[in-house]
Amino acid sequence: FVPTMGCLHAGHLSLVRRARGLVGKKGRVVVSIFVNPTQFGPQEDFSSYPRDLKRDRALCRDAGVDVLFVPQAEEIYPPGSSTCVLEEDLSQTMEGCARPTHFQGVTTIVAKLFNLVLPSVAVFGAKDFQQAAVVQRMVRDLNFPVRVVVAPTAREKDGLALSSRNKNLSVEERAQATILSELIRIARTAVAAGPVDAVQLRRRLAGAMKTKPAARLDYIEFFDPVTLRAVSRARPGTQMALAVFVGKTRLIDNGKL
Repeated sequence: FVPTMGCLHAGHLSLVRRARGLVGKKGRVVVSIFVNPTQFGPQEDFSSYPRDLKRDRALCRDAGVDVLFVPQAEEIYPPGSSTCVLEEDLSQTMEGCARPTHFQGVTTIVAKLFNLVLPSVAVFGAKDFQQAAVVQRMVRDLNFPVRVVVAPTAREKDGLALSSRNKNLSVEERAQATILSELIRIARTAVAAGPVDAVQLRRRLAGAMKTKPAARLDYIEFFDPVTLRAVSRARPGTQMALAVFVGKTRLIDNGKL
């Protein structure tokens, strides 16, 4: 099972290929497309989130997807819905701070989709590192009979992580959006010689953003990849995640240092 919000790109298709490899020719690969309103905040881009169902259907057909599941909002959230799923540890930092209601929406929709699709394996992308960790914790804590596989982040040749939101970038903004992967490379170089104070490294990276006038930093965090706890000193093996507004488009990325 590959849950998506549509506007599919090569990154999504890499997840489909991974799913097919896991279940084999005789298995069934299901892709869902649902732009989930409950994971968007009041001032976020739900209404403008890119949608192209006709193209998505063709891509899924060409990729050998067996079932394309496209539920309507009223089917997922019937009138009077009052139940949600809340993870209360891993979801409290980074995206959880920047978007307070986001992960409640994520865990609720993923739980619903798991109950509807009943997959044996679900494939998520590593670009949403914290999301994958939160889903894995939910699966463990609530005893879902699902194996969660996290596939590597798919990138453009210039390093930009593939995202449906990349379509919202102007030509100039697209050129500057590489700042996310550039900051990860700078951080890796900085820690290669030994541990670096996280506060100082964050300041250095924020300074490097001045070369990209369209980019505005939301956050940069250095943390343990298992517990997601922030670390005071970044070193090889530390996980880094960041969110950056490029123009009006908010992009995220992460990498192991």
